[in-house]
Amino acid sequence: MNKYFFYFFLQLIGGYAYSQTISGKLAQLPKQEIKLEGFNGLTTYLIAKTTIDDKGNFNLSYSTSDIGVGYLMSADNKPLFVILSGEDISIEGEVLSAIETLKITKGQENMVFETYAKQQPKREQALSAWVYLEKMYASDPFFVDQKIASQAIQDEKQRIHQQDANFLDGLPKDSYVSWFLPTRKLVSSVSVVAQYRTDEIPASIASFRKLNYTDPRLYKSGLFKDAIESHFWLLENSGKSLDDVFVEMKISIDAMMKNLVKNEQKLNEVTDYLFNLLEQHSLFQASEYLAVSVLNQGSCTINSDLAKQLETYRVMKKGKTAPDMAFDKRFFANPTQVFSKLADIKSKNLLVLFGASWCPKCKEELPEIAGFYNSWKAKGLEVIFISLDEDNKSFLDFAGKFSFSSYCDLKKWDSKIVKDYYVFATPTMFLLNDKREILLRPSSVKQVDAWMKSF
Repeated sequence: MNKYFFYFFLQLIGGYAYSQTISGKLAQLPKQEIKLEGFNGLTTYLIAKTTIDDKGNFNLSYSTSDIGVGYLMSADNKPLFVILSGEDISIEGEVLSAIETLKITKGQENMVFETYAKQQPKREQALSAWVYLEKMYASDPFFVDQKIASQAIQDEKQRIHQQDANFLDGLPKDSYVSWFLPTRKLVSSVSVVAQYRTDEIPASIASFRKLNYTDPRLYKSGLFKDAIESHFWLLENSGKSLDDVFVEMKISIDAMMKNLVKNEQKLNEVTDYLFNLLEQHSLFQASEYLAVSVLNQGSCTINSDLAKQLETYRVMKKGKTAPDMAFDKRFFANPTQVFSKLADIKSKNLLVLFGASWCPKCKEELPEIAGFYNSWKAKGLEVIFISLDEDNKSFLDFAGKFSFSSYCDLKKWDSKIVKDYYVFATPTMFLLNDKREILLRPSSVKQVDAWMKSF
């Protein structure tokens, strides 16, 4: 059994505990506080802290539960990352922010980490430069006949790749760095690969799909969030059409779910983060696919708040018919704009907006919608605002000035309309046609306006 999984196993059964030390001397930080923090998935936590003595010496401890990656932080707020692999570590230097002054004097895996951290950026820079020259020698008539130089570029690229592979292959197979360094390289190189080394994109995507988000090494590595972001950023910037990007994202989501469905905690954690990430990037087709995939996993329990958020995408997705609304005419802000039901609003298209006076984002977007309203209405788009306010005065003070229809039954999240539309946050918008079919779930006013200009 790999020794790191053995440590994690012992930690889980509670049958083993030990304490290892990180000690050292930081000559320019006497009497300053220094702390060691670790990673748990998307969050960090304090492992230990102490005060450096008047000669710059310090001593911190970590235990089995901290195995992974940690970082030291002092008064200058510049982190120094360390491998917490179960070995004692010793560091000497001036300050953590002056990396050039620091030296690992004890801790084999941290020495390897330090060496690779210095060498790898140089290899990456050189590779990018050679790729640039390779393209020039292959396409520019001034260089295209220089076969010897072109071959030399190929040879040097191969030498750099081989040098890196030899370094990583030479690491002890049961060491944390043998897993961490290739993973860190994968995550940190996506922008360079997307921009300069596009031939490496398929291999990088394949490597991302092999990552196991239930692996404790990843969970404790500080790369958990970055791996999710880098994976989907690379897909989004792979140079493919948007339709092809969505196909690739679905494949990646399926690959992630394969292991995540076996671990409810990490399934909830990853799904929540990835769903919001896709929404922020307006990748709604991918976020919808994620939502439906997770909800269809009958073997896992989804956090209730997250489940409500995802359920919106199963029930209220594009193409489905939105529920009708029954209105009490007493609860409209403007008595001249009163309806009995949603179907009474006669318009080619209808924007249904859920918000509230207490919602900061609504205070920005409702006035913006009011500014577009006349031009939208002239093109066949009507707007109705459904408020989640509980206080009638607050609702009227906020919505009374808008020229589009506004309604509030003062029941907040318990409103039947809110529940029927699976609203879990404000603002939430649905763009409907005259048959109440959902055309779009806009994420912003600008997206609605762009849709109006397109159609």
